Amino acid sequence: MYNLKGKTAIVTGSGRIDGIGEAIVLKLAEQGCNVVISDIGVAQGENFSEEHIGTTDDMETIVKKAKNKGVNATAIVCDIRFEDQVADLVKKTRDSFGSVDIMVNNAGVGYIMEPFQEFKEKSWDAVLDVNLKGAFLCSKHAAIAMIDQGKGGAIINIASQAAKSGFPFAAAYTASKHGMIGLTRSNAVELGAHKIRVNAVCPNHITTGLGHWQNKFFSEKLGQDYDDYLQAIVDKNPLKRTGLVEDIAKAVAFLASDQADYITGEAMNVSGGEEYH
Repeated sequence: MYNLKGKTAIVTGSGRIDGIGEAIVLKLAEQGCNVVISDIGVAQGENFSEEHIGTTDDMETIVKKAKNKGVNATAIVCDIRFEDQVADLVKKTRDSFGSVDIMVNNAGVGYIMEPFQEFKEKSWDAVLDVNLKGAFLCSKHAAIAMIDQGKGGAIINIASQAAKSGFPFAAAYTASKHGMIGLTRSNAVELGAHKIRVNAVCPNHITTGLGHWQNKFFSEKLGQDYDDYLQAIVDKNPLKRTGLVEDIAKAVAFLASDQADYITGEAMNVSGGEEYH
């Protein structure tokens, strides 16, 4: 539908099986796009357990799934908190595929939740370093490559409903996602002259592995049964369902394509009508 044949995309945070990142990778591959699966690979420090990261084994599994769709694919381990690793990620992609045409900033920390009065500085730093600083570094080096290539490109930030609304226990997450929208808009204005479009996708709740953790966390904090909590999410949604990873992947494929060649600086809600501003 969107014909991304011959283009190359980097998708950060795409190494978890059944995660949003994997769905984005496979949707882009379906459209003929070569893909780089990138994730941290190995848990490092108390905030990054294997429960919440893409391991090297999972990354290789996703590479095989992408190749089965007839495109080239590879996995590159990268901790997006560090600029030298991000620069190396972009360089390796260009060396392997010839260009970087699409950067999808999907990597994020959505599992560090604390009451605001008890929110620890190290927790704040862990969330902002990945969600916002990481998006900044990946956007910066993708833009450098795209400008050098002279063909333009697309940068797509995976934000959240929390980029537009507040949530309890999630001060750092909410602040980081609001910041991502500011980064999107600023970069759209500045990079447009180079034919680089910058947009964001704002999902509501999606029950991935991380989503299940969030459901459990919030239902316990609110004193609700898990199933009752999930049903309440469905009940308040105009389309009467929670989001699917495929919903986000389809939005990304559209924004990456020439069908969206006059769209930049947008923060697209993909929420079944739950978020509409």
